[in-house]
Amino acid sequence: MTAVTEPGTLARGGDDSLRIEAGGGSYRIEAQEVRTLLAFCRVVPIIRDRHTPAAGGEKEAEPVSIEGHAAISRGGKAVLLYTRAGHFIIPVVSFSRVARGEAVSAPLFPLVPDWQDGTV
Repeated sequence: MTAVTEPGTLARGGDDSLRIEAGGGSYRIEAQEVRTLLAFCRVVPIIRDRHTPAAGGEKEAEPVSIEGHAAISRGGKAVLLYTRAGHFIIPVVSFSRVARGEAVSAPLFPLVPDWQDGTV
């Protein structure tokens, strides 16, 4: 039996931001950006976190750069996440539950391009 692995995970951070673990990278969407995405359906930036060692030996996260963006789908039923590590999709219901703290985490699904001829 083969193990099923998730391509990525969405989880809530301690500062109400959303953490995205995907493709070996760590990304986040700031709390105010999450509200903008859900309330006004505006495209928001995804920031990559780079963990650097601090003076005490602990890992300290510092924002490096905008590595992608998040948007609500045309139908309004999914959140699309575009990063350099790949493109992912998550239902708005799951995204909202994690953002509100009702769920600890939710899986991300790979976003496969919609081919015109129907083949993948």
